[in-house]
Amino acid sequence: MNIQLALDRYTIEEAIEIAKSTEDFIDWIEVGTSLIKEYGMVSVEKLKNAFPNKVIVADIKTIDNAYYEFDMCFRSGADVATVMGVSPAATINACIETAEKAGKRVMVDLLNTNDSQQKELFHYKQAIFCAHVSKDEQEIAGKQNIVTEQIYDPTVQLAVAGGITLDSIASFRELQPNVVIIGSAITKAKDKRLAAKQFKKVLLQWNGERKHENIR
Repeated sequence: MNIQLALDRYTIEEAIEIAKSTEDFIDWIEVGTSLIKEYGMVSVEKLKNAFPNKVIVADIKTIDNAYYEFDMCFRSGADVATVMGVSPAATINACIETAEKAGKRVMVDLLNTNDSQQKELFHYKQAIFCAHVSKDEQEIAGKQNIVTEQIYDPTVQLAVAGGITLDSIASFRELQPNVVIIGSAITKAKDKRLAAKQFKKVLLQWNGERKHENIR
């Protein structure tokens, strides 16, 4: 399981500083949507230059113009780029095609998708699927952990996100996600390095328990 550090609503320099303080305990670094919107592809370039050995996720949330936007992300150094699951099939296909040509990955954001749409999307076995509670749902509607109420195809690669804390992360244990996306619980912590270390400890414990279960 990988920890993806979500960096949003910061300057590029602040984002790099936060990532540097936590890099020993994180695996993927997300250049957040707001960071990309404010600073453009230079934010992706600078994060990749600062962390060449980390997986850089460009959370561009493409919903149209897929060839252009995904090519732009990958040329700027992203290893993974995101597309909205509610996009037309032509857009999803274009994202998959562009990523495969570049030797990169696609993360499909399942926000606001229904069961029928998800079943169709899960045919893309090469993609990672991100189930999460949106920022507005958290801050305005007060929703938490609705991800755990949904059933996902166990054969797909899953990422979970949305206000995850050390108190709430246990609710995702049964899902066994491939990627756990964590933002403010690390980025706004007084000791960011310690917070990242604590999350990593939880995931390592899960991995250990899973191996033990497989041995039995």
